Amino acid sequence: MLKISHAAGHARITPGKQSPDGYKEWQVTSEIVKLVMMELESYEGVSQKRIDDPTGETDIPLNKRCELINTWGANVHIDYHLNAYGDGWTNAGGTETYIYTTWPKEAAALAGKIQTNLIRELGFYDRGVKTTNFQIVRETKMTALIVEFAFMTNLNEAMKMRTSEYQKKAARAVVDGLVAHYGLKKRPAVISINDGLYRVQVGAFSDINRAKALVEELKAKGYPAILI
Repeated sequence: MLKISHAAGHARITPGKQSPDGYKEWQVTSEIVKLVMMELESYEGVSQKRIDDPTGETDIPLNKRCELINTWGANVHIDYHLNAYGDGWTNAGGTETYIYTTWPKEAAALAGKIQTNLIRELGFYDRGVKTTNFQIVRETKMTALIVEFAFMTNLNEAMKMRTSEYQKKAARAVVDGLVAHYGLKKRPAVISINDGLYRVQVGAFSDINRAKALVEELKAKGYPAILI
């Protein structure tokens, strides 16, 4: 069982943590957390926990967050953020992913996959995978990442990240990184049809090459399979 914990890095009520026009970081990151968790529910062998307050009404202290993650026994933790720089709208922009300063091998590999996906999906400047001594990666006992999807002080990026389209893109990038890194498989969905037969759906992909690969894998195992 792969145990994954998630957290919108700051609460809706946290002072600051907003764009120059007052749009809260939490309003974006909370939606991405929900989308990621919803998608991962369709995969086998995954258990999930959201460790921030999903209402945004309480900003759980970092030491408490680390305690919750460690006590639950997560194998992976992802913290969801938007970056900021300067006063008012600025030109600083891009996407970056942080891991702990010791450059843990597992975290670096997962971060690399997610960062690559984010650049492909969002199209923002690639700021790369970096290291940090932030508490959430220092005092947790598992593979831990901090994802900075974009800059909420960059007008172009901020406006895009407020849309459901870009939130879905961000969530897809995170999920696809986890799926690729841990070899996650879709849970078969059995759907009844009118003639008394049952159709079994074993996967749905945004990448047609992954869909074709699954079809070939099923055929090699003796199962009739088609790509729809």
